[in-house]
Amino acid sequence: QVQLEESGGGMVQAGGSLRLSCAASGRGVWVYSMAWFRQAPGKEREFVAVIDRNGDNPFYTDSVKDRFTISRENAKNTVYLQMNSLKPEDTAVYYCAADLFVNRLRGGTAGAWGQGTQVTVSS
Repeated sequence: QVQLEESGGGMVQAGGSLRLSCAASGRGVWVYSMAWFRQAPGKEREFVAVIDRNGDNPFYTDSVKDRFTISRENAKNTVYLQMNSLKPEDTAVYYCAADLFVNRLRGGTAGAWGQGTQVTVSS
């Protein structure tokens, strides 16, 4: 089982940037595809981005395309989410997730979840 811990959240003005990190630990971390999800107040958790175990084939939800970038450093067991041109509607708790299968992550299912980190974007 893999354990996940997010960091890097905070408060930023609209148009600003943040980089979230997710440190993974456990056996065989490198075999997992990794994803970011978010949950805004009063809303359901939604998929944001996913990357496969080799760091290839990133996929994003439409609302963050061209603004967010997912990447990973397998040597550090860490996945990142670089968020640029942030908007107030990006305000949410952001969760890191891991699963052996990319399609499960894209469908909203994961074998492991982090505790989440708060991102607040002010207008």
